[in-house]
Amino acid sequence: MDAESRRKQILKIISEPEALITASMLAKTLNISRQIIVGDIALLRAQGYDIIATARGYMMPKYKESGQYIGKVACKHTPDNTTSELNLIVDLGATIVNIIVEHELYGEITGNLNLKSREDIEAFMKKVDKMKIKLLSELTFGIHLHTIACQDKNHFDKVCKALKENKFAL
Repeated sequence: MDAESRRKQILKIISEPEALITASMLAKTLNISRQIIVGDIALLRAQGYDIIATARGYMMPKYKESGQYIGKVACKHTPDNTTSELNLIVDLGATIVNIIVEHELYGEITGNLNLKSREDIEAFMKKVDKMKIKLLSELTFGIHLHTIACQDKNHFDKVCKALKENKFAL
């Protein structure tokens, strides 16, 4: 398979609606090295494809195409409250697209999450524990933004209200 055909195949795989596939899984599927996949993803991004890497794999977001409302909410809490905050959002039927922190040296840092369920959150938090990694919000004393995908603006407002009532939102 030539490079152009391979990149088309990568796009086909990661553009599936529920696709989340790691570079290692793509490499195995296409019978090539992980490094080639990483390079191909970089080239596809440079060509303008909206490919994001989450802790669970690559994906092409479909939020805007699906007509969902995308909003940001400012939050603050301790690391111990992370799971509760995330569960609250997904339990209300919203998707946590990312987390954004304002770092004093690097400026805005975004971590792509794409968390849609308690199972997603459990897998994410297990990875945090296993790898002994600090959460991005710990860099900013708990202050962070979440980009959230909701059915519409009213749904987003309900999520924000619940976050405020539970003392997660600023």
